[in-house]
Amino acid sequence: MNQAASSAAVAAPALSGEPRSTAHYFLEGLNDVGVEYIFANLGTDHVELIEEMARWQRESRPLARMILCPHETVAIHMAAGYAAMTGRGQAVMVHVDAGTANAAMGMHNMFRGRLPVMLIAGKAPYTMRGELPGSRDNYVHFVQDPFDIGSLVRPYVKWEYTLPSGVVAKEALRRGHTVMHSDPPGPVYVNLPRETLAEEWRPEQVRGFPADGYGAVAVGGIDPRQAEAIARRLIGARNPIVVTSYLGRKAHAVRALQALAQRCGVRVYEFMPTYMNVSRDLACFGGFDPKPGLADADVGLLLDVDVPWLPKFASARPDTHWTHIDVDPVKRDFPMWGFSTHTRLQADCGRALEQVLEAVEQLATPEFEAHVARRIAGWQQPDAARRAALARAAEAPGATGAISPHYLCATLGAALRQDDVVVNEAIRNSLAVLNQIRRTEPLTFLGCAGGGLGYSGGVALGVKLARPASRVVQIVGDGGFHFSAPTAVYAVAQNYRLPILTVVLDNGGWQAVKEAVLRVYPDGEAMAGNEFQARLAGERRRFDEVAQAFGAHGEQVVDPAELPAAVQRCLNALDRGQAALLNVRIGQI
Repeated sequence: MNQAASSAAVAAPALSGEPRSTAHYFLEGLNDVGVEYIFANLGTDHVELIEEMARWQRESRPLARMILCPHETVAIHMAAGYAAMTGRGQAVMVHVDAGTANAAMGMHNMFRGRLPVMLIAGKAPYTMRGELPGSRDNYVHFVQDPFDIGSLVRPYVKWEYTLPSGVVAKEALRRGHTVMHSDPPGPVYVNLPRETLAEEWRPEQVRGFPADGYGAVAVGGIDPRQAEAIARRLIGARNPIVVTSYLGRKAHAVRALQALAQRCGVRVYEFMPTYMNVSRDLACFGGFDPKPGLADADVGLLLDVDVPWLPKFASARPDTHWTHIDVDPVKRDFPMWGFSTHTRLQADCGRALEQVLEAVEQLATPEFEAHVARRIAGWQQPDAARRAALARAAEAPGATGAISPHYLCATLGAALRQDDVVVNEAIRNSLAVLNQIRRTEPLTFLGCAGGGLGYSGGVALGVKLARPASRVVQIVGDGGFHFSAPTAVYAVAQNYRLPILTVVLDNGGWQAVKEAVLRVYPDGEAMAGNEFQARLAGERRRFDEVAQAFGAHGEQVVDPAELPAAVQRCLNALDRGQAALLNVRIGQI
C-alpha cells in the first residue's frame, strides 16, 4: 500500500477515480478560487507543479495565465498593480526562502497598501535519501531550509500555512483566498513541500469548497444614527474639512466624497495620497497639505487615511470635532499611531458617505444652503493663488542638465489623457507629480503606502495587464530605478507585450537621504562638507540604454528645450505597442 492509500485508510466511500498528484489538485484549487494570473519566479521546489502544468497544456485544460518574472520584486509588484486596479488578488509563486526574501519588500508594500495577494513559496524537501518522491536531490535543498521560513514575511501577512497534505489543498486555497480579500484586505502566504506536491490522491479524497459558503467578508455602511449625527455636524459647521489618502481605491467612494463635499462645502485635502481621491478640477479640492485647513477647521473627517499629517509640523485645533471612517480605523498593525478622534467607525467610506449625504438632504435648510455658497465662494481667491504659483513653477524649465521637475511633469501632464494611469515613485519630487499632472478620474493615479522602493516598474506592468487600453506611465527617481530590477521589468514588458513608459528623474542619488540629514542637522558637518553619502552619479549614466537592451524605445534629455518632443516620441512608442524610457537629468544632489 502506498503512502497516499495508507493516509486515507479511514472509513471512506469506495474510491474509483484515477489518482492525481497534490500539484494537480492545487492547480484545480487555484481555478476554483478564480485566480487569473500566476506571477512566477520558479525553482527546484516547483518540479511537480511544472510537470502538472505541462500535462494540463497537453490536455488543453484551462489554467491561470503564467507570467514569468526574472525577479521576484517584479512579480509581487505586478500582483500589486493588478489588485489595485481590479480588487482581485492573484497568485505569486517564488522559490523557497530565497524567493520569499526577494518578495518580502513587495509584501511589505502590499500589506501597508491593503492589497490582496497569495504568495506561494516552495519548501525544501524534508526527506534526504529518496524515501519519498520529491526527496532531496541537490545541494541547494540543504541550504534553503531555514528554521522558520514564514518569519521572512510574517510581519506583512494576514495568514500563513504550510500545506500538510493534498487532501486539504483546495480547502487551504479557499481559506487563504477568503482571508486575503476580507476587509481590510492584504497578503497571505502558503508553503508547498516537494514531497507533499508529489503525493497522489483520488478525486473523491480531495473536496472542493465553493465561494458561496466561504467567501470574503466586507465592511458595509454605518448605523443610520451615526450618519445623521455626522450630517448634523456638517450642516452646522463653519469650516469642515476632509483628509484622505486611499479612499480612491474604490471608484464609488470617489463619487460619494465628491457629491458630499460639493453639497456641504467641505474642503478636501489629500496627504501622501496613494490614489486619486477627488478630482483636481473641483472647487472642494484643497491640495496636498492639510495644514491650512487644520488652522480653521471646526469639523473634520478622516477618511481612509493612515497618516493625516505630520504632528511635528502640523497640529489640529483642540476644539475641532473629528470623525474617522476607515476600513482600518484602529491601525492595528501600527505599534504606535497617535491621532485622536472623537468617533472611529470601521466601514466602507463610499457607502458611509452616501448615507451621510442622504441624511444631509433630509436636514438641509435654506440657511445651510447660503452658508455653503458663501464658503465655496471664499475658496476662489486661495485657489487662484495656488494655481498661479503652480503655473509659474510649470513655466520655469530649469537649465541644461538641471531640468525642473515641475516643468517636466507639466509637460508630461499636458500630453496625457484622463484615462491614462500614472504610477508615482518620484519620492522627494512627488509634489511636482501630484500638482502638475492633473487627474480627474478614479484609479488613474497610484502611489505606494509602504516604504519599499523599486515598486513602480512592477506595479505599472500589473496596471497595464489590468487596463490594456490605458497608457501607463511610471515616474521614478534614479535611486528607486536601481532598486526595481529594471532588466526584469523590461524583459516582462517585452515578453508579454505590456508597453509602459518609464520617466526617470535623474538627480544622481538619493535626495531623500540628504533631506533627512538636513532636517535633523541643518547646520551640521554633512551640510558644511556637502557630503551626505547619497550620491550615485557616475561619468556615464544611461538608464535609457537599459530599456533599449530589451527592445524598448529609450531617450535621455538634458536640455529642457528638447523635452516636449521627447515626451511625444515616447508616447508614440507606447501607442504602437513598444515600451519606452525617458531619462531626464534634473540636476545633482
